[in-house]
Amino acid sequence: MILSEAELIEIRQHLHQIPELALKEFQTHDYLLSIIDQLKQDYLEIEIPQKLPTAILVLVKGSNPKRTIGYRTDIDALPVTEKTGLSYSSKHSNIMHACGHDIHMTVALGLLSYFSENQPKDNLLFFFQPAEESESGGKKAYELGIFHDQFKPDEFYGLHDNPNLPAGAIGCRIGTLFAGTTEVNIDVNGKSGHAAFPQNANDTVVASASLIMQIQTIISRSIDPIQSGVITLGKVEAGTIRNVIAGHTRIEGTIRGLTQKMILEIDDRLRDVCQGIARSYNMEVKLELNQGGYWPVENDPELTKKFISYMKNNPEVKYIETPPAMTGEDFGFLLAKFPGVMFWLGVEDDSELHSATLTPNEKSIMRGVDAVKGFLIDRMEN
Repeated sequence: MILSEAELIEIRQHLHQIPELALKEFQTHDYLLSIIDQLKQDYLEIEIPQKLPTAILVLVKGSNPKRTIGYRTDIDALPVTEKTGLSYSSKHSNIMHACGHDIHMTVALGLLSYFSENQPKDNLLFFFQPAEESESGGKKAYELGIFHDQFKPDEFYGLHDNPNLPAGAIGCRIGTLFAGTTEVNIDVNGKSGHAAFPQNANDTVVASASLIMQIQTIISRSIDPIQSGVITLGKVEAGTIRNVIAGHTRIEGTIRGLTQKMILEIDDRLRDVCQGIARSYNMEVKLELNQGGYWPVENDPELTKKFISYMKNNPEVKYIETPPAMTGEDFGFLLAKFPGVMFWLGVEDDSELHSATLTPNEKSIMRGVDAVKGFLIDRMEN
């Protein structure tokens, strides 16, 4: 069966009620399988990776394949308490599809239902991916070897909903769509002491203040101003009481960059600055950098040109050229391993992504299915 718009909306609303956190998407997984099992099975091969049990791989066998085209959707949710007031609000306490992954999954099911009835020319691989919001699910999938044999794509595509675009609009750009992100943790260790006798202590607050100011120069003086990078230090903890010199300070923040090369350059400069502060203040400065799988989403130039050309020339699609965003997405790791394209699907809402009031316009679902379906068919002819 090909899922109708009404059926897709019903599926989306059910998914919205059962959000689950990274690597715990068991109810979501079972519901997705129940829908997939209702589809025509003639061309389908389903695999559940034992090493990543909430993931689902569905291969649609092509009639005359010359490639395997991958399509990825993420399936996890966020630790957000929903405040939409919808009749189909989350039934799971303090968990919500506040990033719109319920929309992502529903579009993927709509595409899968179409190609289950209309055999594609090329092989199509649908990857229902756990743990996008945390735990680097894309990286885990790759490193666990779940893309193997016929389940290994030659190219990969995926969308992300965008409340700032009209419902059903497609947004994309050549180059980076999402920034890569790296978590920054810094521990500055000195010596505590009485506030009246600073000569007998080693004040980590003073050293950390200098460190924080020097870190701010990395972007302004070490990175090409034509490019974009961000270092934000959002949390600083030190001390216990006003008249005791702090012997330890903890600084936490994040790095954002539009290319992996830029992120690595920022990492190197951050190490240099930390080493310099350690020597200058005779302290131990421990730097921890954790990027995981949240690499920049760098679209393949040639495939992106084909994608944009199709969307621009399709009179049924409203195509919008979009600027890069500094938000993170773990599809970037997969695009570093397989050529492909990530793009926006407009869902037209006043609330932003990750908001407790995010309410995507459900008209975007079928419009998204039709736009992506048309591109995939076109891609198989080229």
